[in-house]
Amino acid sequence: MRLKEKISIITGAASGFGKGIAEKFSKEGSKLILADINKDLLEKVSKDLNQDFFHTDVASSSSMQQLADYVLKKYGTIDIMVNNAGITHLPKPLEEVSEEEFDKVFAVNSKSVFLCGKFFVPHMKKQKKGSILNISSTAGISPRPNLNWYNATKGWMITATKAMAVELATFNVRVNSLAPVAGETPLLKSFLGEDTPERRNAFLSTIPIGRFSTPKDLGNAACYLCSDEASMITGAILEVDGGRCI
Repeated sequence: MRLKEKISIITGAASGFGKGIAEKFSKEGSKLILADINKDLLEKVSKDLNQDFFHTDVASSSSMQQLADYVLKKYGTIDIMVNNAGITHLPKPLEEVSEEEFDKVFAVNSKSVFLCGKFFVPHMKKQKKGSILNISSTAGISPRPNLNWYNATKGWMITATKAMAVELATFNVRVNSLAPVAGETPLLKSFLGEDTPERRNAFLSTIPIGRFSTPKDLGNAACYLCSDEASMITGAILEVDGGRCI
């Protein structure tokens, strides 16, 4: 029960890594508010875990403000914020990515962290405690060809994590990041371009441990960084990648 009674918000919680983090946090005693744009899946996961939810578009200022208002009115505090929601464009040369695709990827992957700072950080500063976890990617550390602007958003998130950490440390608000390699999630097909045994094997050949990240891997790592056990850790980028970035 490492997160007992802590109030945690997890974005992108309806599937993939977000769902894995939600399952782990729930087992560890946290009270969750699950946020996702996919309302049907969100309600199902919420029911399965017996946890609260709020239908949210993380790229929308008004939607994120409504989420913050809802949580503070109902629970009175925010202990943990996990910025997990993310999308990618399909693999293609950088000049072929449309402006619309670029804007959407940056809005979901990067602007969402800015909105977290705008609507959730003020409360954490006031209460002088809190933990923010940004789910970045090995793509932000060791970019892959043709995932160009997705890579850039994850690099942005890594720098944002460090910038937030150094600014908020005096308020006892910790900010860390997980950098997973591609995982068994709905985004895998988008990363590969086409989910075939050949493309999977080619991707796996770059991961020394020889497998993809799993939602359970991310849940375990997230639980540690957001728990009081990690009270001296801030600004860290923890690679959950089976050695991919070595």
